[in-house]
Amino acid sequence: MDLRTIGVIGAGQMGGGIAHVCALSGFDVRLLDLDDSRLAEAKEKIERDMHRQASRGKVGDSDVSAALARISTSTDYSIFGDCDLVVEAATEDESIKREILKALVPHLSADALIATNTSSISITRLAAVTDRPGRFIGMHFMNPVPAMQLVELIRGIATEQDTFEAVEALALALGKTVSVAEDFPAFIVNRILMPMINEAIYTLYEGVGSVRSIDTALKLGANHPMGPLQLADFIGLDTCLAVMHVLYDGLADSKYRPCPLLVKYVEAGWLGRKTGRGFYDYSGDEPVPTR
Repeated sequence: MDLRTIGVIGAGQMGGGIAHVCALSGFDVRLLDLDDSRLAEAKEKIERDMHRQASRGKVGDSDVSAALARISTSTDYSIFGDCDLVVEAATEDESIKREILKALVPHLSADALIATNTSSISITRLAAVTDRPGRFIGMHFMNPVPAMQLVELIRGIATEQDTFEAVEALALALGKTVSVAEDFPAFIVNRILMPMINEAIYTLYEGVGSVRSIDTALKLGANHPMGPLQLADFIGLDTCLAVMHVLYDGLADSKYRPCPLLVKYVEAGWLGRKTGRGFYDYSGDEPVPTR
């Protein structure tokens, strides 16, 4: 399969990043979101990020201009009519993803592939919503997409070999490294990462250490580039909680029970960087621990 035109559903942090790397790698991109203002914000961010790459000598100015010209935007699913592959990159909520996939299918060509950027949800279940489970696959990019090297590829039970090979070739063409995971809750990265973050939150909840102490301990004691609570804020506490629910419900093991403090923060709307408050307060020039 020769994938030339890539659709992306969702112009948020992940969807915008996927559109960014696809366009910069020479693919035509169709980007969809709910309203034009979100699409305009995404295009502005993509342009800023590409110019930042150009200022560091990673790409040329002409590459940026050409890449931006390859990105088309719309609020109408009909924009995906000529796409070879559409990547769903909406919020980590299975019911929302299912509705999006149902809305998408009538607008696709018979041969088009579908990928989902889910970080935890069953590929087999999502594929079953569509008319083409054999042409459906998990393609989990890491955040931020332009900077992070890894893409997890996850086959559903019905995913065909040529679908896998085509999407693997796309990931490699984007300059990514592929890790293949089986279709178990949270796959590889989040199966390991999210329980660590959840345990860090329990450590805070139980008073073992402060936010600053916990993050400093893991940065300097385990050589992590950022502490687990700082990372949770970066990912989004709502996303962390959603993944923990998938693990807890899917594996029926008490070790995956979400920390009550994580639940409280999400209920309060303290979701991390994107809301200005999580385990850190982002209202000033520098993030300040909130506990």
